[in-house]
Amino acid sequence: MNIRNARPEDLMNMQHCNLLCLPENYQMKYYFYHGLSWPQLSYIAEDENGKIVGYVLAKMEEDPDDVPHGHITSLAVKRSHRRLGLAQKLMDQASRAMIENFNAKYVSLHVRKSNRAALHLYSNTLNFQISEVEPKYYADGEDAYAMKRDLTQMADERQGQAPFVWKLRPHLFTPASPWVPGGS
Repeated sequence: MNIRNARPEDLMNMQHCNLLCLPENYQMKYYFYHGLSWPQLSYIAEDENGKIVGYVLAKMEEDPDDVPHGHITSLAVKRSHRRLGLAQKLMDQASRAMIENFNAKYVSLHVRKSNRAALHLYSNTLNFQISEVEPKYYADGEDAYAMKRDLTQMADERQGQAPFVWKLRPHLFTPASPWVPGGS
């Protein structure tokens, strides 16, 4: 198994994984929006044959009245590859990238109240806390838990491993960038 940063050529397979795994589906333009705006935050898990078996689609929230924080838009792992720790690894990688690239203080997400497996992962494994209930959040009328994970401990541990470096990557938006149409 390999986890790596998502590339433009992965987006269609990420969408396919989403369609197989989740009731919440997005148009391709939404994947491109994430990829162009926050290319360093989305990751894929691939099997030994290079096939995508999971992904995390993430972004930064742009709220000037709050501290920098990220949001997990979508997380999916194919049934055949669940219970291997891939979801945790994808979430941790996206969270680390939020810290390294944007100095994120926390990450948020929404989850269906009925999704017990995801709630267990988020609450017990990843230390997310329920911040509120959002009534009728989903298209079918189901409520969502809005959850948050404090990233300060992860940031502190990261600083203990190596000096904290603010990584600006202007090269990602040059004509040579794979995220720019016609780029390499």
